[in-house]
Amino acid sequence: MLSILIPVYNYDVLPLVSELVKQCNSCGIIFEIICLDDASQRFILENQKINLFENASYSVLEKNIGRSAIRNLLAEKAVYENLLFLDADTIPVHDNFISNYISEIENKAVFGGLLYENKKPLPEQILRWIYGKKREALSLSERNKNPSNTALVSNLLIKKEILNHFPFDENLTKYGYEDLLFFAILKSNQIEIKHIENPVFHLNLESSSLFLSKTKTALENLVLLDYLNKISKKESKIIRSFDRLKKLKLTSLFNFVFKKSEQKIERNLLSDKPSLFLFDIYKLGYYCFLKTK
Repeated sequence: MLSILIPVYNYDVLPLVSELVKQCNSCGIIFEIICLDDASQRFILENQKINLFENASYSVLEKNIGRSAIRNLLAEKAVYENLLFLDADTIPVHDNFISNYISEIENKAVFGGLLYENKKPLPEQILRWIYGKKREALSLSERNKNPSNTALVSNLLIKKEILNHFPFDENLTKYGYEDLLFFAILKSNQIEIKHIENPVFHLNLESSSLFLSKTKTALENLVLLDYLNKISKKESKIIRSFDRLKKLKLTSLFNFVFKKSEQKIERNLLSDKPSLFLFDIYKLGYYCFLKTK
Protein backbone atom coordinates (compact mmCIF):
# COMPACT_ATOMS: atom_id res chain seq x y z
CA MET A 1 0.00 0.00 0.00
CA LEU A 2 1.46 3.30 -1.12
CA SER A 3 0.60 7.00 -0.71
CA ILE A 4 2.21 9.12 -3.43
CA LEU A 5 2.43 12.75 -2.28
CA ILE A 6 3.02 15.62 -4.67
CA PRO A 7 3.22 19.30 -3.65
CA VAL A 8 2.25 21.51 -6.59
CA TYR A 9 2.94 25.15 -7.38
CA ASN A 10 2.27 26.67 -10.81
CA TYR A 11 3.05 23.44 -12.67
CA ASP A 12 1.13 21.03 -14.89
CA VAL A 13 1.37 17.81 -12.86
CA LEU A 14 -1.12 15.80 -14.95
CA PRO A 15 1.56 14.00 -17.06
CA LEU A 16 3.35 12.83 -13.89
CA VAL A 17 0.13 11.59 -12.28
CA SER A 18 -0.92 9.80 -15.47
CA GLU A 19 2.40 7.92 -15.58
CA LEU A 20 2.21 7.03 -11.88
CA VAL A 21 -1.36 5.73 -12.18
CA LYS A 22 -0.32 3.56 -15.14
CA GLN A 23 2.64 2.11 -13.26
CA CYS A 24 0.71 1.52 -10.03
CA ASN A 25 -2.09 -0.26 -11.89
CA SER A 26 0.48 -2.35 -13.73
CA CYS A 27 1.96 -3.43 -10.38
CA GLY A 28 -1.48 -4.27 -9.01
CA ILE A 29 -0.86 -2.42 -5.73
CA ILE A 30 -3.24 -0.53 -3.46
CA PHE A 31 -2.34 3.13 -3.81
CA GLU A 32 -3.43 6.75 -3.61
CA ILE A 33 -2.00 9.87 -5.22
CA ILE A 34 -2.54 13.16 -3.38
CA CYS A 35 -1.67 16.42 -5.11
CA LEU A 36 -1.88 19.56 -2.98
CA ASP A 37 -1.56 22.89 -4.75
CA ASP A 38 0.03 25.65 -2.66
CA ALA A 39 -2.30 28.43 -3.86
CA SER A 40 -1.13 28.49 -7.48
CA GLN A 41 -2.39 30.89 -10.13
CA ARG A 42 -1.62 28.69 -13.15
CA PHE A 43 -2.54 25.22 -14.52
CA ILE A 44 -5.57 24.90 -12.23
CA LEU A 45 -7.92 23.65 -14.95
CA GLU A 46 -5.34 21.22 -16.36
CA ASN A 47 -4.60 19.77 -12.93
CA GLN A 48 -8.26 19.35 -11.99
CA LYS A 49 -8.39 16.51 -14.53
CA ILE A 50 -6.40 14.51 -11.96
CA ASN A 51 -9.64 14.07 -10.01
CA LEU A 52 -10.97 11.92 -12.86
CA PHE A 53 -8.56 9.15 -11.85
CA GLU A 54 -10.07 6.69 -9.38
CA ASN A 55 -7.24 6.78 -6.84
CA ALA A 56 -5.93 10.32 -7.31
CA SER A 57 -6.94 13.73 -6.01
CA TYR A 58 -6.01 17.33 -6.65
CA SER A 59 -6.99 20.25 -4.44
CA VAL A 60 -5.89 23.87 -4.08
CA LEU A 61 -5.08 25.54 -0.77
CA GLU A 62 -6.61 28.96 -0.16
CA LYS A 63 -3.29 30.49 0.88
CA ASN A 64 0.36 29.63 0.34
CA ILE A 65 1.82 27.78 3.32
CA GLY A 66 5.34 27.01 2.07
CA ARG A 67 7.39 23.99 1.06
CA SER A 68 7.79 22.43 4.50
CA ALA A 69 4.24 22.90 5.72
CA ILE A 70 2.66 21.48 2.56
CA ARG A 71 4.75 18.33 2.81
CA ASN A 72 3.68 17.88 6.43
CA LEU A 73 0.06 18.38 5.39
CA LEU A 74 0.42 15.80 2.62
CA ALA A 75 1.83 13.28 5.09
CA GLU A 76 -1.03 14.02 7.48
CA LYS A 77 -3.60 13.37 4.74
CA ALA A 78 -1.95 10.12 3.61
CA VAL A 79 -3.90 6.96 4.39
CA TYR A 80 -1.06 4.47 4.03
CA GLU A 81 2.15 3.90 5.97
CA ASN A 82 4.47 4.04 2.95
CA LEU A 83 4.90 7.57 1.58
CA LEU A 84 6.48 8.44 -1.75
CA PHE A 85 7.29 12.14 -2.05
CA LEU A 86 7.76 13.44 -5.59
CA ASP A 87 8.17 16.99 -6.84
CA ALA A 88 5.61 18.12 -9.39
CA ASP A 89 8.27 18.91 -11.99
CA THR A 90 9.67 15.37 -12.13
CA ILE A 91 8.92 12.29 -14.23
CA PRO A 92 10.15 8.70 -13.74
CA VAL A 93 13.04 7.77 -15.99
CA HIS A 94 12.00 4.10 -16.24
CA ASP A 95 8.66 2.30 -16.48
CA ASN A 96 9.54 0.06 -13.51
CA PHE A 97 9.89 3.07 -11.19
CA ILE A 98 7.02 2.08 -8.88
CA SER A 99 7.89 -1.62 -8.85
CA ASN A 100 11.47 -0.73 -7.86
CA TYR A 101 10.19 1.15 -4.83
CA ILE A 102 7.74 -1.62 -3.92
CA SER A 103 10.71 -3.98 -3.63
CA GLU A 104 12.28 -1.53 -1.12
CA ILE A 105 9.13 -1.04 0.93
CA GLU A 106 10.60 -2.56 4.12
CA ASN A 107 13.26 0.14 4.40
CA LYS A 108 12.61 3.23 6.51
CA ALA A 109 13.79 5.79 3.93
CA VAL A 110 14.93 5.32 0.33
CA PHE A 111 16.17 7.91 -2.19
CA GLY A 112 16.11 6.89 -5.86
CA GLY A 113 18.20 9.67 -7.37
CA LEU A 114 17.72 12.61 -9.71
CA LEU A 115 18.73 13.15 -13.33
CA TYR A 116 18.67 16.00 -15.83
CA GLU A 117 18.09 15.52 -19.52
CA ASN A 118 21.19 15.73 -21.71
CA LYS A 119 19.59 18.13 -24.16
CA LYS A 120 21.07 21.56 -23.60
CA PRO A 121 18.41 24.06 -22.50
CA LEU A 122 17.90 27.68 -23.52
CA PRO A 123 20.91 29.95 -22.82
CA GLU A 124 19.05 31.74 -20.03
CA GLN A 125 18.55 28.40 -18.20
CA ILE A 126 22.10 27.08 -18.40
CA LEU A 127 23.12 27.78 -14.78
CA ARG A 128 20.31 25.67 -13.27
CA TRP A 129 20.97 22.86 -15.75
CA ILE A 130 24.74 22.74 -15.16
CA TYR A 131 24.29 22.94 -11.39
CA GLY A 132 21.73 20.14 -11.45
CA LYS A 133 23.85 17.84 -13.61
CA LYS A 134 27.05 18.40 -11.61
CA ARG A 135 25.75 18.75 -8.04
CA GLU A 136 22.42 16.91 -7.87
CA ALA A 137 22.53 14.16 -10.52
CA LEU A 138 25.10 12.11 -8.64
CA SER A 139 25.92 8.48 -9.29
CA LEU A 140 24.90 5.85 -6.75
CA SER A 141 28.52 5.41 -5.67
CA GLU A 142 28.90 9.16 -5.11
CA ARG A 143 25.65 9.35 -3.14
CA ASN A 144 26.63 6.43 -0.94
CA LYS A 145 29.74 8.29 0.23
CA ASN A 146 27.50 10.68 2.19
CA PRO A 147 23.92 9.33 2.15
CA SER A 148 22.32 12.01 4.32
CA ASN A 149 23.88 14.98 2.51
CA THR A 150 23.08 13.76 -1.01
CA ALA A 151 19.44 12.73 -0.54
CA LEU A 152 16.57 14.94 -1.72
CA VAL A 153 12.86 14.93 -0.91
CA SER A 154 12.03 15.25 -4.61
CA ASN A 155 12.13 11.42 -4.97
CA LEU A 156 11.88 9.88 -1.51
CA LEU A 157 10.16 6.77 -0.16
CA ILE A 158 9.71 7.05 3.61
CA LYS A 159 7.61 5.61 6.42
CA LYS A 160 4.80 7.81 7.71
CA GLU A 161 5.81 7.16 11.32
CA ILE A 162 9.12 8.92 10.64
CA LEU A 163 7.31 12.03 9.42
CA ASN A 164 5.06 11.88 12.48
CA HIS A 165 8.13 11.97 14.75
CA PHE A 166 10.31 14.26 12.62
CA PRO A 167 8.16 16.58 10.48
CA PHE A 168 9.61 19.18 8.16
CA ASP A 169 10.53 22.38 9.98
CA GLU A 170 7.73 24.84 9.25
CA ASN A 171 9.82 27.77 10.48
CA LEU A 172 11.34 27.62 6.99
CA THR A 173 8.65 29.26 4.90
CA LYS A 174 10.94 30.40 2.10
CA TYR A 175 12.94 28.37 -0.43
CA GLY A 176 16.13 26.64 0.60
CA TYR A 177 17.86 24.04 2.77
CA GLU A 178 14.69 22.40 4.08
CA ASP A 179 15.90 19.08 2.61
CA LEU A 180 19.33 19.41 4.23
CA LEU A 181 17.78 20.18 7.62
CA PHE A 182 15.32 17.27 7.37
CA PHE A 183 18.00 14.71 6.54
CA ALA A 184 20.35 16.13 9.17
CA ILE A 185 17.65 15.53 11.79
CA LEU A 186 17.11 11.97 10.55
CA LYS A 187 20.86 11.34 10.69
CA SER A 188 21.11 12.65 14.25
CA ASN A 189 18.37 10.19 15.19
CA GLN A 190 20.17 7.24 13.56
CA ILE A 191 17.71 6.91 10.69
CA GLU A 192 19.66 5.78 7.66
CA ILE A 193 18.85 6.77 4.09
CA LYS A 194 19.22 3.93 1.61
CA HIS A 195 20.22 5.01 -1.90
CA ILE A 196 19.17 3.06 -4.98
CA GLU A 197 19.14 3.54 -8.76
CA ASN A 198 15.53 4.60 -9.36
CA PRO A 199 15.77 8.13 -10.73
CA VAL A 200 13.36 10.77 -11.89
CA PHE A 201 14.13 13.50 -14.39
CA HIS A 202 13.95 17.04 -13.04
CA LEU A 203 12.14 18.84 -15.87
CA ASN A 204 11.46 22.42 -14.84
CA LEU A 205 14.52 24.59 -15.41
CA GLU A 206 14.35 28.08 -13.96
CA SER A 207 16.05 31.03 -15.58
CA SER A 208 19.54 31.73 -14.30
CA SER A 209 18.40 35.05 -12.82
CA LEU A 210 15.56 33.36 -10.89
CA PHE A 211 17.85 30.57 -9.70
CA LEU A 212 20.35 33.17 -8.48
CA SER A 213 17.61 35.02 -6.63
CA LYS A 214 16.37 31.79 -5.03
CA THR A 215 19.95 30.93 -4.05
CA LYS A 216 20.15 34.20 -2.10
CA THR A 217 16.87 33.37 -0.36
CA ALA A 218 18.21 29.91 0.48
CA LEU A 219 21.35 31.43 2.01
CA GLU A 220 19.17 33.61 4.23
CA ASN A 221 17.60 30.37 5.46
CA LEU A 222 21.05 28.92 6.06
CA VAL A 223 22.05 31.92 8.20
CA LEU A 224 18.88 31.42 10.25
CA LEU A 225 19.53 27.69 10.65
CA ASP A 226 23.11 28.38 11.74
CA TYR A 227 21.94 31.01 14.22
CA LEU A 228 19.43 28.55 15.69
CA ASN A 229 22.10 25.79 15.81
CA LYS A 230 19.93 23.55 13.63
CA ILE A 231 22.60 22.98 10.97
CA SER A 232 26.25 22.37 11.82
CA LYS A 233 29.36 22.71 9.70
CA LYS A 234 29.30 18.93 9.30
CA GLU A 235 26.24 19.30 7.08
CA SER A 236 27.13 22.52 5.29
CA LYS A 237 30.25 23.23 3.25
CA ILE A 238 29.41 26.94 3.27
CA ILE A 239 29.31 27.07 7.06
CA ARG A 240 32.62 25.15 7.23
CA SER A 241 34.24 27.58 4.79
CA PHE A 242 32.92 30.60 6.68
CA ASP A 243 34.27 29.19 9.95
CA ARG A 244 37.72 28.82 8.38
CA LEU A 245 37.64 32.43 7.21
CA LYS A 246 36.52 33.51 10.68
CA LYS A 247 39.37 31.65 12.39
CA LEU A 248 41.82 33.30 10.01
CA LYS A 249 40.13 36.69 10.64
CA LEU A 250 39.49 37.06 6.91
CA THR A 251 35.69 37.42 6.83
CA SER A 252 35.74 41.22 6.49
CA LEU A 253 38.35 41.08 3.73
CA PHE A 254 36.51 38.33 1.86
CA ASN A 255 33.26 40.25 2.14
CA PHE A 256 34.95 43.44 0.84
CA VAL A 257 36.44 41.61 -2.17
CA PHE A 258 33.09 39.91 -2.85
CA LYS A 259 31.17 43.19 -2.90
CA LYS A 260 33.74 44.64 -5.31
CA SER A 261 33.48 41.68 -7.68
CA GLU A 262 29.81 40.72 -7.15
CA GLN A 263 28.47 42.24 -10.37
CA LYS A 264 31.26 40.76 -12.46
CA ILE A 265 30.59 37.29 -11.03
CA GLU A 266 26.86 37.72 -11.66
CA ARG A 267 27.54 38.52 -15.31
CA ASN A 268 29.38 35.22 -15.63
CA LEU A 269 26.63 33.26 -13.85
CA LEU A 270 23.96 34.79 -16.07
CA SER A 271 25.94 34.05 -19.24
CA ASP A 272 25.71 30.94 -21.42
CA LYS A 273 28.99 29.64 -19.92
CA PRO A 274 28.60 29.97 -16.14
CA SER A 275 31.35 28.75 -13.82
CA LEU A 276 30.33 26.58 -10.87
CA PHE A 277 33.57 27.59 -9.14
CA LEU A 278 32.44 31.23 -9.30
CA PHE A 279 28.98 30.14 -8.19
CA ASP A 280 30.54 28.61 -5.05
CA ILE A 281 32.51 31.82 -4.45
CA TYR A 282 29.33 33.82 -4.96
CA LYS A 283 27.41 31.74 -2.40
CA LEU A 284 30.18 31.98 0.18
CA GLY A 285 30.53 35.70 -0.47
CA TYR A 286 26.82 36.35 -0.07
CA TYR A 287 26.78 34.23 3.11
CA CYS A 288 29.66 36.31 4.48
CA PHE A 289 27.75 39.46 3.59
CA LEU A 290 24.68 38.22 5.46
CA LYS A 291 26.73 37.18 8.50
CA THR A 292 28.72 40.40 8.76
CA LYS A 293 26.16 43.06 7.86
